[in-house]
Amino acid sequence: MATTHGPERTRRAPNLHAPIRFPEPADDTAAAAPGPAARVALAATRIVVGWTFLWAFVDKLLGLGHATPAGQGWLDGGSPTLGFLSGTTGPFAGIYHDLAGTAFANWAFMLGLLGIGVAMTLGIGMRIAGVSGALLYVLMWTASLPTTTNPVTDDHVLGALIVAVLALLGAGRYFGLGGWWRGTALVTRLPWLA
Repeated sequence: MATTHGPERTRRAPNLHAPIRFPEPADDTAAAAPGPAARVALAATRIVVGWTFLWAFVDKLLGLGHATPAGQGWLDGGSPTLGFLSGTTGPFAGIYHDLAGTAFANWAFMLGLLGIGVAMTLGIGMRIAGVSGALLYVLMWTASLPTTTNPVTDDHVLGALIVAVLALLGAGRYFGLGGWWRGTALVTRLPWLA
């Protein structure tokens, strides 16, 4: 003897054409503003990334004997792009060999390192720094193909994602000058400079 406990329910097939809906956070302000620990982590990451770019600029400018041999800095007549780009072996080798050591490549690379480094370290111009930093990392990744430690990705891809995330999260506002920078007349007039 079978008994039922309540009304019998029929099951309907799921509507595969309906859009997927994700629940909204209960408190939008909590989702928009990271907590204190996250702000410190974002600021520390931003400053470390900025210093990485600034250090590369200074070392290549002066030839401090780290990545750039002593006496072979840009100010000594060395080329900041010749060694790296002329050693390219991947699918873009021809392009990079043609660019290696040219005035255009040297100036673009050094100004990029300096600009991204200053912006990230101070927390200003994060949109431009995020886009140009990600672009520089991706270009360096294409120059590094084929990668040696992983068949697809390397630290350049990770760097591109990090600078993009820092820019998207407005990391310049945390322990940086990003809040002040956004309020300047220049950025008010040209918001893409934020």
